Amino acid sequence: MLDDRYALAFRLYPYQRSVDQDAETPARHPVVVMGGGPIGVATALDLGLQGIPVVLLDDHEGVGQGSRAICFAKRTLEIAGRYGCGEAMLEKGVVWNVGKVFHKDAQVYEFNLLPEDGHRYPAFINLQQPYFEKFLVERVRAAQAAGAPIELRGRNRVDGVEVHDDHVMLDITTPEGPYRIAADWLIGCDGASSPLRKMLGLDFEGRVFKDSFLIADITMTADFPTERWFWFEPSFKDSGASALLHRQPDGVWRVDFQIGWDIDRAEELKEENVRRRLDAMLGPDVDYDLVWTSIYTFQCRRMKKFRHGRVIFAGDAAHQVSPFGARGANSGIQDVDNLGWKLGFVISGKAPEGLLDSYDAERRHGADENILNSTRSTDFITPKSKISHVFRNAVLDLARHHAFARPLVNSGRLSVPCVYDGLSLTGADELEGGPERTRPGAPCPDAPLADGFLLDRLGSGFVLLGIDAGLPGDLEIAGISLRSVTVSRGDDPSGALTARYLGAASAAVYLVRPDQHVAARWHAYDKTVVAEALRTACALKDI
Repeated sequence: MLDDRYALAFRLYPYQRSVDQDAETPARHPVVVMGGGPIGVATALDLGLQGIPVVLLDDHEGVGQGSRAICFAKRTLEIAGRYGCGEAMLEKGVVWNVGKVFHKDAQVYEFNLLPEDGHRYPAFINLQQPYFEKFLVERVRAAQAAGAPIELRGRNRVDGVEVHDDHVMLDITTPEGPYRIAADWLIGCDGASSPLRKMLGLDFEGRVFKDSFLIADITMTADFPTERWFWFEPSFKDSGASALLHRQPDGVWRVDFQIGWDIDRAEELKEENVRRRLDAMLGPDVDYDLVWTSIYTFQCRRMKKFRHGRVIFAGDAAHQVSPFGARGANSGIQDVDNLGWKLGFVISGKAPEGLLDSYDAERRHGADENILNSTRSTDFITPKSKISHVFRNAVLDLARHHAFARPLVNSGRLSVPCVYDGLSLTGADELEGGPERTRPGAPCPDAPLADGFLLDRLGSGFVLLGIDAGLPGDLEIAGISLRSVTVSRGDDPSGALTARYLGAASAAVYLVRPDQHVAARWHAYDKTVVAEALRTACALKDI
């Protein structure tokens, strides 16, 4: 069920005939992205901004139906900020930090997702996926106008692939007939049902949960606060075993009802049955209109490997989690951020092809962390036995009165970026007294400076960050540019930079990757150790 609220974004890249369709022999492209959506478009944008020619193929002409993903985390907004569209998303989105958890009709506790100041972006915004994609595509159009070599081809359906040692052949169907192209690299961003994955005979490993959730997006006049409200065993009739309510832009609210496994989907989606549940939840005095409804089940699964030679998978095509914790689209954007710079380095000859194996390792690590947290949330929300249900409710009862029990309540551990501890690109930690949160492998937290924010200063590319430490200026090591950024305690009016990057240390030097993860850190600059860490971070160490 859908009204026309999201029609603005349907035809973001309408079909146009390509010169490749008239070529006598298949054209060959450095990168082809299969699948639009936020992950595919972000991949094309990331590569195009590096100057790498990329073609995106999608079997539609823009966004699919419904709001779908709505909850985008600070890390996603920081990445979008580097792409040039984070501020537009923030301006449109609904900012929220506070969540409340209820058991039946009693509030158990509330939480604040961003208790510290000093970040450009909030912990989360709610923003319908069509808007998120629209802002990405608008940024692509601006980049194209500035010369970025990006093509978005709507209604170009990939019907077959042939994988070779150094390229992939694609058979494509359009409204004007079929054609073929070749790709040096094929990136699969074609969603949870991934036709590409099926074409290659690949599948997921993991769990499918036997439960169903009804989504209803509604507009209403009720004056609920801009908070995330989650009910366990809500007292309102016909609500199911749990319910969720939070606000989106344009006066739209997302409501989720846990309705069980053995259901008649067609019957549940009838308007009168959806309204019966909503009426019980909202009360007789609330006027509302239905915008979109759907039913979903969820899975916590991933592919065994994300890289298969010249074919690489990202986003839902590579891994799936339950929606509790907003880990789906957010982890997919982190896939793009990880893959983009590595594929760019390989194509431009700055790094060996083996660097892409680190994408597989790091993002499988990220997927496993998300699956673990998502599975724990799902098991808490949907107990699988009578005794687990008893224990779950005991935790909820304790949490109402005792703070120690509140961390045990799990209505969805919300998305945070993972740390690449101990993985192949992660270098030395030689900053004694340095904060744990900025150890090598960790994502860089933002901090306010006298003239802006730290992450804006870091930007893209490899960066050497010196805090009260002398640096030699911009460098080139092993053919890789290394930009120097120096700041001092005098640039840190709030003390956040010192707390987040120095800790007990008097000075620090950080090597920061293009995806703004820490590669290594030291007390002072030493060209030899910096060069070694840079080579490690680019998989050059053994070459």
